[in-house]
Amino acid sequence: MPEREVKLATAVKIGNPAVVGLGGFGMTTLILQFHNLGWVAVSPVLWIGLIFGGTAQLIAGMLEFRTGNNFGFCAFSGYGAFWISLCFLVIFGTNADLVKIYPALALKNGLPWFLLVWTFFTFLLFIPAMKHHGVLAWLFLTLLLGFIGLDLKEFFEMTMIGKLAAWDLIVCALLAWYLMWHVVCAEAGINLPLGKAWL
Repeated sequence: MPEREVKLATAVKIGNPAVVGLGGFGMTTLILQFHNLGWVAVSPVLWIGLIFGGTAQLIAGMLEFRTGNNFGFCAFSGYGAFWISLCFLVIFGTNADLVKIYPALALKNGLPWFLLVWTFFTFLLFIPAMKHHGVLAWLFLTLLLGFIGLDLKEFFEMTMIGKLAAWDLIVCALLAWYLMWHVVCAEAGINLPLGKAWL
């Protein structure tokens, strides 16, 4: 490749895939909490979860690989896969005919353990998140607390803890949107504060 073409290729500006990853994560987390609080049916959760929170976020994670951002690569790919697998778990685990044939598919049989392993995954990401900046640390702290609350709800039928987890995860979703907004606004010369790293 001629030197001039190499310089042109390297000078091309690329978008930040985090805006899609954070947008999808935030919207799906938000709509799920609306469902958990009894405000909306499950259908929009499944569709947004499969398309925006799942597929689009998974693609954003793959694009983070190209930027060399291992944290974004792991987080967006991981939580994109989380939303897709959760939607499939709900769709197939609530299908009476399938559950009759394959009882192990029942949503209640697997949901507590499904949430528990994602709690561990979130804890692992919370540690490096504290090294980035305050907003990311708060996002992962609220996400971790939300998962712990959902674990308690599903394993021990602690309904009130589940409600508190829903409100906590609404804060988490809004923090994700704030980070998305930070990236979008920065391109327009508007610098939104992110706070100091915790570690």
